[in-house]
Amino acid sequence: MSRALLRPRSGAPVAGAPAPPPLRPIPATAVYLVCGIVALLLAGVHVTQGTSSVGVGDLLRVLLGDGDSQTADVLIASRLPRMLAAVVVGVALGVAGAVLQSVARNPLASPDTLAVNAGAHLAVVLSAAFGLSMAGTGFLGGLAALGTAFVGGLAAAGLVLMLSAGGATGPTRLILAGTAIMLALQSLTFLFLLLYEQETHGLFAWGNGSLVQTDLSATLRLLPVIVLGVAGCWAIGHRLDILGLGDDTAAVTGVPVARTRLTAVLLAVLLSAASVTLVGPLGFVGLAAPAIARLVATRIPGLGRHRLLFPLAALTGVLIVLGADIAVRAVLGGQAGVDIPTGVVTTILGAIVLVWLARRHRDSGPARQPAAGHAGALRSTRGYLTILCGCTALVAGALVAAMLLGDTLVLTGDIANWLSGRTGTALTFVLDQRYPRVLGALLSGAALGVAGTVVQAVCRNPLAEPGIIGITAGAGVGAVALITFMPSVGVWTMTGVATTTALLTFALVYGLSWRGSLNSDRLILIGIGTWMGANAVTTFLIVAFDPWNTAKALTWLSGSTYGRTSEQILPVALALVVATPVIVLVRRELDLLALDDDTPRVLGVRLEATRLVALGAAAVLTATAVSAVGVIGFVGLVAPHITRALVGARHGRVLPVAALIGALIVSLADTIGRTVIAPAQIPAGLLTALVGTPYFIWLLWRTRISRATG
Repeated sequence: MSRALLRPRSGAPVAGAPAPPPLRPIPATAVYLVCGIVALLLAGVHVTQGTSSVGVGDLLRVLLGDGDSQTADVLIASRLPRMLAAVVVGVALGVAGAVLQSVARNPLASPDTLAVNAGAHLAVVLSAAFGLSMAGTGFLGGLAALGTAFVGGLAAAGLVLMLSAGGATGPTRLILAGTAIMLALQSLTFLFLLLYEQETHGLFAWGNGSLVQTDLSATLRLLPVIVLGVAGCWAIGHRLDILGLGDDTAAVTGVPVARTRLTAVLLAVLLSAASVTLVGPLGFVGLAAPAIARLVATRIPGLGRHRLLFPLAALTGVLIVLGADIAVRAVLGGQAGVDIPTGVVTTILGAIVLVWLARRHRDSGPARQPAAGHAGALRSTRGYLTILCGCTALVAGALVAAMLLGDTLVLTGDIANWLSGRTGTALTFVLDQRYPRVLGALLSGAALGVAGTVVQAVCRNPLAEPGIIGITAGAGVGAVALITFMPSVGVWTMTGVATTTALLTFALVYGLSWRGSLNSDRLILIGIGTWMGANAVTTFLIVAFDPWNTAKALTWLSGSTYGRTSEQILPVALALVVATPVIVLVRRELDLLALDDDTPRVLGVRLEATRLVALGAAAVLTATAVSAVGVIGFVGLVAPHITRALVGARHGRVLPVAALIGALIVSLADTIGRTVIAPAQIPAGLLTALVGTPYFIWLLWRTRISRATG
């Protein structure tokens, strides 16, 4: 036998050879020391950046007592306050995220995914809109703003935890509940930013996390609150360790479970509210920092205990915030630190962490179930045809109402005269401007209704919709980029770019979700992470390249038919004509896909090909709808649900009725939005979110109860 065959493979243990010595564990103090040194280095780099020409040498001379007064003013009035705000916020969000993850026993819990930041943000915007902010050093200076943010964040977190059974039912349900509440709160926030543009001036950029500070007063005012919050979390760290073993075990050892959970949530919300009050909602630091800290803790003995984990999460939060702020100004210049919110960068980083966590986690919790029809749904052909005719009549009535109502009220006779070309100049102008809006709302609603039906069937999740698998946000990135850089481009270019970016985003989500096969929970979680990251990119485009036109971007992101033309509506009509028949052809396969993976395979269905075709068609429908009327949420969620409650779960019946109900929802939202406060307008997307959220909450609550009793 050849000697080469007898030679051991590289890395293989040799018989009789001594075992390699075990790796020496890294002491926790060494980790803290390294993180502390890196944080100090980043802080030193951070204070050297800015819009002025003051350099490192000038700052060193000031610190040694040799500098001039102008340099000292720059250091004390601008750079030190910004650096200290970054440190304080990093500590607060790192600890808050670690606490929420422990309370929910869920690695994806954070101030963002539990809608704490969104609730606090809405509360602060409401305070500004109605003039309730305290006078003093600035809008964010008073402790009254902290109290307002605390109440808003606590209400949002409580609702999300209640709907997701405390987060213990798995990350998918928690993230879906948090996303829905966050969307609703963001819709309300956008509404007040649009309606009270003067009173809330500057809060759009701040609403994405801006570290700009004018002095130390705000930081020093909130510092004792954050110190007390962190100390309180550390004090209950031992109880959280025991709580992690299970409620029964904790109760046996004498830990007051309910009181400990409540205290932990209150402390985490207080820390998050203080952060929002100081710098705005700094996205995903509360998710990324504890996630990275826990990953490090798995390799270091004892570091998983909360009293050791909290300092590490705090240091990691500081590193993330300082690093993100340094990166923005290093790449784009000192002025970018003023114009571009640091939260945009942290959100993109957090979205990457969320996608990474989702790829590692396999969830088959209660949120994953077939999107079945209601028990009382009509099954007979006659009943189905009655529902179909009724929905058609309602859509026709909505069409007429939409043409009659608006900032100028017209009569049915005026419409008849307009159709025959006998109206005057004024009415002709009004109706010529109105009919593209009416058709755009109807067609976009129909497209979103069909797309939502497909997504729920393929994902086998009744809580899914096109927006939360990244399609809508991807189309929005392309459309906003085109509006920003090439505002005079044609409709077909806009549609092409939006559709392309939507399909690329869908391909990215689908590819990241694929691990031997497609897991629907993983698809949703990765889609939500991609959606949030894409929204951050959209915000970056707005504030970096068109900061004086945020109303235009807000209107687009809120979903509005304002200024639509017939040429802009045509792509949606073509997409419905082309994509809907493709979906109808695979309606029976969708029925099987909605059940499980095994049944379609047994019956010879090409599972992945069917998924890809169906979701691709849904992506095209969603992208053309977004390019026509902007981002309109919840229609793809609500319309299929209402339809299945009426006609059952067979997609041959669901698809046409879902299209009609989607058209009806968006049409009514558009008509109400341009009528109730005319001549001002409320974007249709805000109204659909505000109407869709209560339905979504009811749906989550109903499924929560059914799981508890089932």
